Amino acid sequence: MSEDKMMKWFEYQHLPNHLQQISVQFHDLANAIVNNLEGGPERTVALRKLLEAKDAAVRAKLHPGG
Repeated sequence: MSEDKMMKWFEYQHLPNHLQQISVQFHDLANAIVNNLEGGPERTVALRKLLEAKDAAVRAKLHPGG
């Protein structure tokens, strides 16, 4: 895995299994972004927006229907 400071926010092993199932998909996509795109401001924006989406998905799993 390529180094990127934001990758720590995509870790999922510490979560319960039902949340890991959601988070792992975002981790894998973040990893693909880091490994396939050159570092820079646009990659950082992509990771930040993906992180926002991951957080929303985890909240949706925790509280279905809002």
